[in-house]
Amino acid sequence: MSTNITISLKSSHKILFINTLAFTISFAAWTMNGVLVTYLVDNGIFNWNVIETGWLLGIPILTGSLMRLPIGLLTDKFGGQKIFTLLLFLCSIPLFLMYFVDSYWLYFLLSSLFGMVGTSFAVGIAFTSVWYPSNWQGRALGIFGMGNAGAAVTTLLAPSLLQYLAQNNPENGWRMLPIYYAIVLVIMGIVFLLFVQNRKPESQGKNISQLLAPLKKIRIWRFGLYYFLVFGLFVAFSQWLLPYYVSMYKTSLVLGGMLASAFSLPSGVIRALGGYLSDKFGARRVMYWVLYSSLICGGLLMVPKMDVLTPGKGLTAKKNGIVDSVTDNGIQFNKEEIVIKPKPQIPENVSIFPESFSWQERLVEQNQKVKKKELLAQGVTLIKFDAHIVIFTILVIIIGIMWGIGKAAVYKHIPEYFPNEVGVVGGMVGLIGGLGGFIGPILFGYLLDYTGLWTSSWIFVFVVSAISLFWMNSVIKKMTDKEMPHLQHKIDN
Repeated sequence: MSTNITISLKSSHKILFINTLAFTISFAAWTMNGVLVTYLVDNGIFNWNVIETGWLLGIPILTGSLMRLPIGLLTDKFGGQKIFTLLLFLCSIPLFLMYFVDSYWLYFLLSSLFGMVGTSFAVGIAFTSVWYPSNWQGRALGIFGMGNAGAAVTTLLAPSLLQYLAQNNPENGWRMLPIYYAIVLVIMGIVFLLFVQNRKPESQGKNISQLLAPLKKIRIWRFGLYYFLVFGLFVAFSQWLLPYYVSMYKTSLVLGGMLASAFSLPSGVIRALGGYLSDKFGARRVMYWVLYSSLICGGLLMVPKMDVLTPGKGLTAKKNGIVDSVTDNGIQFNKEEIVIKPKPQIPENVSIFPESFSWQERLVEQNQKVKKKELLAQGVTLIKFDAHIVIFTILVIIIGIMWGIGKAAVYKHIPEYFPNEVGVVGGMVGLIGGLGGFIGPILFGYLLDYTGLWTSSWIFVFVVSAISLFWMNSVIKKMTDKEMPHLQHKIDN
């Protein structure tokens, strides 16, 4: 018996490795537009505005999210090996065709088609789970979820690859990037076809209506909101951070890609730790840590780079009189010399923390009559805040790590509340979360266009974090209030 179990686990680990590798590659392709669209706009190859750019960043995420539930059901019906192989081959076709893109709408169409590769999460979750016993499910799914790091693979490597491709052909060299992604998908599809054994769950004899019945429960939509934040906005920022760095901090495409990967790489690989923490401390407590961290980091990140000019300490006349003479540095008033604080040298960039600069500007002229308490020189204070790139990046990495932990915590909730409907509930939660990756870049584009602030995207993070935290607190309070009379009854008896 032990030998069979060992062989079974060896086979399972092999499937897990190939599954995770395929998911990592698929996730890298799914988020490719974050780099490629930024490159095309930044280099003037296509003149797409902020809103059009947001749509192109989001449309692959939309198709990859909406189709998660039906693809998950197909995986249960036909098995993960067949569905994953077919998915990889089919999604390579629009990537090959992107070589011929010459308009916005053709790019839009092909992006929506190759975005189907995002359904690899639903396939992989279902396929991984059938290869492991219940005591291995948490670890296996946590390891599989590390494939989210594919976003970091794209943001880290694709900018350098684009620069290399554009050396000899700046206008059309970029067209080879999606070709390379397509080739990798085909190779991965061949691996699945030749080296992976198919397996599907035992049928429970339920029809579609019965399988979808749990979706009527409000708890699923609450879990969906959590996943919208920790996964959906993770996907959104995996793409949005590159144009953010390039436009906000004037970094190069390569440096921006490296900094963006500093957000997405830890968030992807730390998911396994999130599963361990959820097992050890409970998913609810971990979600509290995640939501509070998201709220605090979002609040700090939403403060924009700015110069605030405000009135400062001025100089007033102590009595009526006449201005005898004026200079750049002072005023002689009633035979008394009054020194004016000169304007300091203001650097273009300040230190990590906000700095203030104060000076005074003369308001009176020679021989002017002045009344008591009239202003001789107005005070001016400039508060300069650069939203320093180092502090910004540290906060972004922290929120990315906490979201990575939160992804595992959300999925830890599901088998606790829906032990017999993990597939359909997990698929629906994943769908809602994936929609965040679609809505995010588009909404960020509209917010940027309306407010003129790049940090408006973090305002949205702050709001979603606050709503999630409020909803969670409200539910926990209701549960506690219901349990208190029962506990009191037990104490009394």
